[in-house]
Amino acid sequence: MLAIDWYFDFISPYAYFQFQRLKEFERYGELRLHPVLFAGLLKAWEHKGPAEIPKKRSFTYRHATWYARQHNIPFKVPPAHPFAPLPLLRLAHAQDSRFEVVDTVFNFIWRDGMAPGEPDVFMALSASVGVPDPETVLGEDIVKRSLREATDDAIGHGIFGVPTVMIDGELFWGADATDMALDFVRGEPAMRDEEMNRVANLPVEVHRKASHLSVVK
Repeated sequence: MLAIDWYFDFISPYAYFQFQRLKEFERYGELRLHPVLFAGLLKAWEHKGPAEIPKKRSFTYRHATWYARQHNIPFKVPPAHPFAPLPLLRLAHAQDSRFEVVDTVFNFIWRDGMAPGEPDVFMALSASVGVPDPETVLGEDIVKRSLREATDDAIGHGIFGVPTVMIDGELFWGADATDMALDFVRGEPAMRDEEMNRVANLPVEVHRKASHLSVVK
């Protein structure tokens, strides 16, 4: 059986989209869910998030709305985004990242368009997944440590964005890579042919330095 690990943050609408198809992987191996802090990945790799670039932010919400319509996925962007995902991630970790808990949180945010940053709204969500006293539970060291370790583990595997499916160490990033990842677990020959191996190890010709490109010598 393959080891299939899914790394995600509730802040990403594309993680919500890929989650809709996640059960397709279960027949091929053990599927494990890992809520991680996307901001931690961005910091580790010195990247900006999509919402930190104004035009990219606007495009992302428009594209996500289009994507949901194209794939018939119920979708409603919450009143404000980005929101603080930390309490949501800790909530998932407090409940062992169980599939049904993750499903409830995703639906709350991206299907129903609720505002997780509003205290009363978050309290209702927390109670619905079996955590009636989130202030106490989410502040426990074991919960905080679980999220930190999951994020560090993701960085250690070279994961740079969410959602990412990792299959026996191979990374497949983004909702649009779902079919590619499924081809990989099915053992499609095209996923391991000579050209795939060539492009996976392509040499670098130039490096970006500050505001200019320099030729590799």
